[in-house]
Amino acid sequence: MSTVPVAVEAEIGLEVAPGLSPRQLFWSRFKQDKAALVGGVIIIVLVLLAIFGGPLAVRMTGHPENEPYFSMVDDFGIPKGPNSSFWFGADAAGRDLFVRTMYGARTSLLVGIVASGIAVVIGTIIGILAGYFGGFADTTLSRGADVMLAVPQLLISIGIVAACSTTKEGCAGGLIKPGLSIVIAVIVLFSWPYVARVIRGNTLSLKEKEFVEASRSIGAGSTRIIGGDVLPNLSAPIIVLATLLVPQSILFEAALSYLGLGVPPDVASWGQILADASGLYDVAWWLMVFPGVFLILTTLAFNLLGDGLRDALDVRTDR
Repeated sequence: MSTVPVAVEAEIGLEVAPGLSPRQLFWSRFKQDKAALVGGVIIIVLVLLAIFGGPLAVRMTGHPENEPYFSMVDDFGIPKGPNSSFWFGADAAGRDLFVRTMYGARTSLLVGIVASGIAVVIGTIIGILAGYFGGFADTTLSRGADVMLAVPQLLISIGIVAACSTTKEGCAGGLIKPGLSIVIAVIVLFSWPYVARVIRGNTLSLKEKEFVEASRSIGAGSTRIIGGDVLPNLSAPIIVLATLLVPQSILFEAALSYLGLGVPPDVASWGQILADASGLYDVAWWLMVFPGVFLILTTLAFNLLGDGLRDALDVRTDR
């Protein structure tokens, strides 16, 4: 049986047959958003490219990821543009830009998904604890999140990445090493407060609901209520937050790479490719166009999917 009252369904103008399950009701609403469906298809394609794109590009072109081809660089050090052998042209080092762009999809999506997943988990835990228990816990955790939101993120990020990249051991006793791990750690550090604030607000509302009061009346403890009543009802905002946080994390990584503080030079990422193109954009347009298009498509697709999920999961939305 649908958990959404018929009156609510009529109020939002949604024509659905009685007896739909929550999953069926979600899909009936989600499939009406064509933009979100297109975003979902693009994300699936990008994930497949991240998994298989790099090796497939190497097999198709015969060009390894970091192999320089000096024939693709002129006497003045300017790379040559797209041709029948180098579909996206070459970068400043003479490497195949098509191959590096495909491998860059793996790096950028890996950073975005892993960093967003960790940030969502941390933010959800802190948000639930602050919203449910209130008092000292709420004050301490919420003010900590406010402090993180108030600091200049990019400036602090540059300092952390630079400090942890001075030696091979990295920071925190070798726990955070230079490269992808430090980039992911910095993104998580500045992403969880946004999640925590949203989850805290939803938890404050949920803990006053009748079903939570009913659980308390039969002697259920806080752990049982949080795990059985509060957390399942937070699934919708958590999913939406995760989809919207992924493109932000990808752009954060791109910004750090653009400043020369991202992934190592031998690891391709869209941000690093754009950083390498910063001094050649006026004579080698392909260095910015191809990775830039992939970066824009990824950001747009995740945002479209996130908006569609938000509308489909919120029964109060009038489509």
